[in-house]
Amino acid sequence: MSESPQLVRIVIASFLEPHHVDRIRAVDPRLDVVYEPQLLPRPRFAADHTGYPHERAEHDEQRWLSLLAEAEVLFDFDRSHLEDLPERAPSLRWIQATSAGIGQLVARHRYPERMPETVFTTARGVHAIPLAEYSLMSILVFRRKFPEMLVDQEQRRWEPFASTDLRGRTLAVVGMGSIGREVARVASAFGMRNTGVRRSAADIEPASLHLEALYTFDELHDALRGAEHLILAVPHTPETEGMIGEAELALLAPGAIVVNVARGAVVDEAALIKALESGHVAGAALDVFEEEPLPPDSPFWAMPNVFVCSHSAGTSDRENERIMDIFCENLRRYLVGEPLLNVLDTDKMY
Repeated sequence: MSESPQLVRIVIASFLEPHHVDRIRAVDPRLDVVYEPQLLPRPRFAADHTGYPHERAEHDEQRWLSLLAEAEVLFDFDRSHLEDLPERAPSLRWIQATSAGIGQLVARHRYPERMPETVFTTARGVHAIPLAEYSLMSILVFRRKFPEMLVDQEQRRWEPFASTDLRGRTLAVVGMGSIGREVARVASAFGMRNTGVRRSAADIEPASLHLEALYTFDELHDALRGAEHLILAVPHTPETEGMIGEAELALLAPGAIVVNVARGAVVDEAALIKALESGHVAGAALDVFEEEPLPPDSPFWAMPNVFVCSHSAGTSDRENERIMDIFCENLRRYLVGEPLLNVLDTDKMY
């Protein structure tokens, strides 16, 4: 008599719609999928993986700890036990994140040293479409003078004006991962002249990335010189921290637009504020900040040439569907021993 196949225990650590849970279960009968939403924070909006502040009752906490102790696979990080996750989940072999930028979190908690048998996979690519749309929307809003239109409408003032269009305008995209590539693709549809910056440019044809030129990080200043628009889409690593400061902003064309969908630490915020106040940077659309939530006394809130977005530009109501595409394919690969998609390089931090 043959033995029953060993079940793989998957614990879902953040809210998912029931049909997505069913989709996970349908991957393979060897999966033991545990989803107990009453133990998790309630979502504030579609595809919210953080949820409202949540504290479990004692019996619920004991139930949750027992699930962690038996988990082989975790869907999303357990935000209630980030500090002691290696000790609480000794059988854990794989965490599928719901974010692309998990390198800093993993490094901060020393997971590679504390749980060396665990693989981390990211949601790289999931947010490319909404972030590219946000980036081009922001540029268009500034260039087509949409804020001025709203003021005129509010004041019932009929005042003709001239704006500008994007065809032939220059754009520097710093970070040519999935987000940067999608930004360049969309920008090229507007006829923009794109240059890109990435860690390595060896053996890459710029045109294949919808670029006129491709530079390395060491050549950043060459890429920024005279650019009318700058979009930041790099991961936060020691190499990229503070990479855009006073000198870099000064290289941009007067009246440039800056969009940051990377991480706040990539930009020297004091230098950016100075450039915005002087007008050298005409406008900035910022989805991310050095400190989040953005403090109420931050100058950014009151600056008329700044759009503040609460780190939500990449969140779409279709996000979980796209994450499921990655997770379900990775589950299939995990069960047959194939390499997983989007594995985090814990040295490079992306």
